[in-house]
Amino acid sequence: MNTNNEHILQKESVAKPIYSLTPFTLLDYPHKSACILWFAGCNMRCLYCYNPEIVLGKGIISFEKIISFLKSRINLLDAVVFSGGECLLHKKCISFIAEVKKMGFLVKIDTNGSQPEVLKELIEKELINYVALDFKAMPASFEKITQSKLFIPFEKSLLLLLQSRIPFEVRTTVHSELLKKKDIQEMIFYLEAIGYTGNYYIQHFMNEVSTIEKLGHSFKELENENLSTEKIKVHFRG
Repeated sequence: MNTNNEHILQKESVAKPIYSLTPFTLLDYPHKSACILWFAGCNMRCLYCYNPEIVLGKGIISFEKIISFLKSRINLLDAVVFSGGECLLHKKCISFIAEVKKMGFLVKIDTNGSQPEVLKELIEKELINYVALDFKAMPASFEKITQSKLFIPFEKSLLLLLQSRIPFEVRTTVHSELLKKKDIQEMIFYLEAIGYTGNYYIQHFMNEVSTIEKLGHSFKELENENLSTEKIKVHFRG
């Protein structure tokens, strides 16, 4: 094994943490124009994940190049979305976000909730404006779906957001083989019990795409169900 090459790859991965850039979107930050930074790497291996090349791949874009791009987008874009993979895994993510904020952009974080300590620091330093938190499943199914034991960190992140004044949304990707109506109802009950109110977004799995695990066809069975409650409004995406 060539350990020198391995070391070089690791250094490049740190120096170039971003897998790809979406230069413009009107869909990923509510009512704002934005770009998306897709950070390589993740600490979950969700069976339905349709970004395996990002989760399992290496970064190819340096943050310096992103800053150069953002300088050309001042007064043209409202916001920058930090996504992935899991963007909060990267050691320099807080300093990256601080630099973007200094440029005058709003910052949105897409996160699986596994890094509550990082999220706490971002909240305390007032570095983020909006968060999309992925609610994968309840504990009974969480490990199977995510191939991780990170439900407790997720719950800590949810509680942090509930205690903060930062606008955030909770969202769940649904593959009909993995989550049924009763599972979603249990998740809604959990959200109500923990104190969440507002919108809950159900994102349908996209068929005919490459995923971490080979899954069968997913059916949009839930759209005919009235899942909303007095406190939580369920919306469907995709």
